[in-house]
Amino acid sequence: MSDPLPPPAAPLSRRSLLTTGFRVLGVLATAAGAAAVSGGERTVWQIDPDKCVQCGRCATACVLSPSAAKCVHAYAVCGYCDLCTGFFKADAAELSTAAENQMCPTNAIIRRFIEDPYYEFTIDENLCIGCARCVQGCSAYGNGSLFMQIRQDCCTNCNQCAIARACPAEAIKRVPADKPYLIKTRAGKA
Repeated sequence: MSDPLPPPAAPLSRRSLLTTGFRVLGVLATAAGAAAVSGGERTVWQIDPDKCVQCGRCATACVLSPSAAKCVHAYAVCGYCDLCTGFFKADAAELSTAAENQMCPTNAIIRRFIEDPYYEFTIDENLCIGCARCVQGCSAYGNGSLFMQIRQDCCTNCNQCAIARACPAEAIKRVPADKPYLIKTRAGKA
């Protein structure tokens, strides 16, 4: 035995047809306008390292804990110094790797001896909280090889980035998703 056919739908009035049509057109126009404003290109948030003032707000303003903003190292610019001002505090009592002598509060910078007098510094991004203390030290006294970036594998790409709202230098902006990382162009001046 077959199921009975559903009752026929009530015919649409001219008013409801026009109302529905205008709603659909409104949604399509809004979507087209948004695509035109963004250029139809997907974008992501990123820190402009040339504008960053190392205020430390990346560590506290991000909706993620720890922050999606991390210190990165431009190895090609680094001097591999024995006295790295991104690693050691300026007023360090001695040049030992003791925690009280280091800039990083979470021990995220790893110092490895290469040969006298050179050391390599790497960032453990799992420990980095985005406080920018090391970036501040490197920019003030060093060559600026340490700088801040928003890591796209961590970032949720919020519609309105909380870090961007809190940034006093307006250093956080949208960039094309196919080129999500900005290169620091002014060594030693962040």
